[in-house]
Amino acid sequence: MSLAASFGKVALLMGGWSAEREISLKSGEAVLKALQNAGVDVHPIDVDRNVIQHLQSGQFDRAFIILHGRGGEDGVIQGALDLIGLPYTGSGVMASSLCMDKLMTKRLWLGAGLPTPEHRLLSRDADFDAVVAELGLPLIVKPASEGSSLGMSKVDAAEDLASAYEAASGFDCPVFAEQWITGEEYTIAILDGQALPMIRLHTPKAFYNFEAKYQANDTQYVCPCGLPEEQERSLQSLALQAFEVCGASGWGRVDLMLDREGKPWLIEVNTVPGMTDHSLVPMAACAAGMSFEELVMRVLSTSLIHERA
Repeated sequence: MSLAASFGKVALLMGGWSAEREISLKSGEAVLKALQNAGVDVHPIDVDRNVIQHLQSGQFDRAFIILHGRGGEDGVIQGALDLIGLPYTGSGVMASSLCMDKLMTKRLWLGAGLPTPEHRLLSRDADFDAVVAELGLPLIVKPASEGSSLGMSKVDAAEDLASAYEAASGFDCPVFAEQWITGEEYTIAILDGQALPMIRLHTPKAFYNFEAKYQANDTQYVCPCGLPEEQERSLQSLALQAFEVCGASGWGRVDLMLDREGKPWLIEVNTVPGMTDHSLVPMAACAAGMSFEELVMRVLSTSLIHERA
């Protein structure tokens, strides 16, 4: 039996109802084409609230999850698939839920002694002046459970913190302010327990926001990243540790900053990274000598973890 045939009938879960729906559909289109080219019996499903009925009636053998954001990257779909016994790609319920929540991820890293920027939880009646006094300026405000930098904003002046909070609070999840790290941003893709070549990100925007990620043509992706080999290996090791501390498995991406003194600061984990033509994991895989089709097949192979479980 060929490798493609051994996976059986595959449901490609894409779309969904999160704020990242359109990005998920673009990722799904790319993954669908790659799986079809590889000879996989793959069937795209634009996920809605009846997805379990679709999967059970379709008699699928496994699922490739390319749902970004809430409902697909936060343990919800993973728990549903566990319930019906359908193997799936990537991390399980606990890790998916933890990594989707940036606050919980930071607390876990702090407990493990890993470096991550200082932060403060915000609320409408918070003492914003005290937050600024503790974290300094500039700082960045984030909704805890959104991806693709949605709802995030850089705050340069104390009087702008309240409006930044209001913008982030519209995403119906906790909001926090985080210490701003001045330096270079890097991302490290992880596949099957190995870190792929690092990518350095450069954007003329205030930070690597939604526009810089998916719409701008002036974002620069530098790979090789330009760091000394020994330093890159050390950061890859840190990323693997950060990934594993969260219980993540299969594939994903760890984002971090290097400040002006060269100290690393962990920012977040993505357990279902984008797979569009602007996405970072395919770039890292290419730098490692891997075609997009090979990458997608290796991600599909991570479903075997849940099959054995």
